[in-house]
Amino acid sequence: MTGTGVGADVHERLEEVVRACEAIERYVEDTAPSDVVLDAVRMRLIEIGAVVAALPGVLTASEPEIPWARLAGVGDRLTGRCLSVTPSVLLGTARVDVPRLREAAERLRASGASSGDVTGVAEPAG
Repeated sequence: MTGTGVGADVHERLEEVVRACEAIERYVEDTAPSDVVLDAVRMRLIEIGAVVAALPGVLTASEPEIPWARLAGVGDRLTGRCLSVTPSVLLGTARVDVPRLREAAERLRASGASSGDVTGVAEPAG
């Protein structure tokens, strides 16, 4: 990873989430993705889960509409007993949830995490 300190690490993690989401969005542009594409989506979702699990709670709390805790466990669900996740569930996640996640990660990056100041991220109201 480039940079130093916690802020640089968070910035890199958010970049990884954005890149993985962008890749998934490209993969599912075709109306009928192949099995290979679905496998690629599955692997990117596992990658996203691992990265999200390492993000600080103070950061993810500022985007409460994203199910961060559920995302952090997605790798376990996709590699464990739920290997039979249907293509329609994968495609729904890829086409609906992934763009929302990408947008949230981009907002987080722009709101202060990219400067390395995780504490500068606005706390959620309420």
